[in-house]
Amino acid sequence: MPRGDKSSYTAKQRRQARHIEEGYERRGVPRAEAERRAWATENAMSGGGRKSGSGRGRKTNKGPAKKGGRKGGRASARRSKSARSASARKAAATRKRRAGRSSTRKRSSASRARKSSGRSRSRRS
Repeated sequence: MPRGDKSSYTAKQRRQARHIEEGYERRGVPRAEAERRAWATENAMSGGGRKSGSGRGRKTNKGPAKKGGRKGGRASARRSKSARSASARKAAATRKRRAGRSSTRKRSSASRARKSSGRSRSRRS
């Protein structure tokens, strides 16, 4: 079997590679590069072409397929480094602000629960 031969791949693997390739092309990746990346992703997910025989099946690793969305697409690539950096600083400030707020809320509700349970015990005795 020559290198690059796709005959050992199942119809599902070919279909998935085609969908991955289309996604890359929509983001502006050249066709040849999109095809190369698609098959690399499919190989990483399934471990290559399917081999015949009982007990040779493997679970599909979906990690490589999810990685593409996290890396950013066309919208992120169009923005300047300073714009992306400003967004990151703003997001970090928001997380920091919200983290401080949520921890005080959690403490106050927990302390209220302790106080109310303590009052009910003291009234009973």
